[in-house]
Amino acid sequence: MKTENIFKGLGIALITPFTQDGQVDYPSLIRLVNYQLDNGADFFCILATTGETPVLTPEEKLTIKNTVVDLVQGRVPILMGCGGYNTAAVIHELQTGDFKGIDGVLSVCPYYNKPSQEGLYQHFKAIAAATELPVVLYNVPGRTGVNMKAETTVRLARDCRNIVAIKEASGNLEQVDEIIKNKPNDFDVISGDDSLTFPMISCGAVGVISVIGNALPREFSKMIRLQFRGEYDAARKIHHRFTDLFSLLFVDGNPAGVKAMLHEMGFIENVLRLPLVPTRISTLQKMSEIMRELKI
Repeated sequence: MKTENIFKGLGIALITPFTQDGQVDYPSLIRLVNYQLDNGADFFCILATTGETPVLTPEEKLTIKNTVVDLVQGRVPILMGCGGYNTAAVIHELQTGDFKGIDGVLSVCPYYNKPSQEGLYQHFKAIAAATELPVVLYNVPGRTGVNMKAETTVRLARDCRNIVAIKEASGNLEQVDEIIKNKPNDFDVISGDDSLTFPMISCGAVGVISVIGNALPREFSKMIRLQFRGEYDAARKIHHRFTDLFSLLFVDGNPAGVKAMLHEMGFIENVLRLPLVPTRISTLQKMSEIMRELKI
């Protein structure tokens, strides 16, 4: 029997706040999660790209995971990043790691070594077989260097009972539409691009794992809920309000843009860990102008 996908609506790709001296800022993390829960977050995606996970220690990752789990208390589902280019290492993590309180895993396409479509299929099939948790695939060729084609995604959806969805961030709406057209009914597509969430949900996606949702959960979740109710004109207006902000969020890399935005809003220090650095002053000024115009 196919596992049900519970990751729908507004998912927050949760950042990791740091103090001025570079330590994880747990009080700010708690404040941020509470803010998102109070303003429309439907689920959280923790310890993934936006969380700067590659520069966190194993101890920090475990503490962040436990902090969020203890705070959420089962009110919304929690998806946790677990992926890599070494299939055996991912399987080992799934079998030995602490996933208490976690409702599913987000697993990115293997990066750097550019496997074939058959390699991608076998990689994810092995990962799905190694866990009872629901698995959400993550296709982001701009970061990994390899695109998982629609036919591979659909094949995995049909063959693996606990592969429940894909976070599709190829930026290719034709590919998204092909997946939605050919997928089984018990498999979902989730937007991996804030700027494409409106058109993807219009095509049949069930939500987004959002970066801008860290800062603007109420506004972004309202757009999604309007679409779910078929009120596309009202949803489109919200989408168009944030068009310029979407591009500025990513021009200097992620999560530099949203961290600058959250700093302007008074939530966090504007600190990242190398090799990531804060967004440029010129970008920050443009973001601040738009935020003032939007009365954020």
